[in-house]
Amino acid sequence: MKNQKKEWEGTPYPDVIRGLPEVDIPFEGIRAWAHQSPDKQVVFFDIEPAGVVPPHSHCAQWGMVIDGKMKLTIGEETKVYRKGDWYYIPAGVVHSATFLTRVFVIDLFDDPARYNVKKDPAD
Repeated sequence: MKNQKKEWEGTPYPDVIRGLPEVDIPFEGIRAWAHQSPDKQVVFFDIEPAGVVPPHSHCAQWGMVIDGKMKLTIGEETKVYRKGDWYYIPAGVVHSATFLTRVFVIDLFDDPARYNVKKDPAD
């Protein structure tokens, strides 16, 4: 099997994912694409190393690391997550993350508008 990451802009995400609306993320070094349903949002993240998301809270979130390594603090517990690891953050629990390598994560949010999508410049 050929290395498709070269064709997919260095991500594990094929065109069907990278063709989704891009998320408007307020953090440097993070790209993401979203798929929304009436009551949930799934976000496919591409996060550069040394990126940091400061402590914050929001709706419930479930995620899985597709590739890379990140340190995630959920409440009072800090763990390093790697490829294949998953996590659950209950609604309202303060959490933060540090990205130790380039990380690819898929997160499901219990809110269809957790993130806004970027506006099309043609609009």
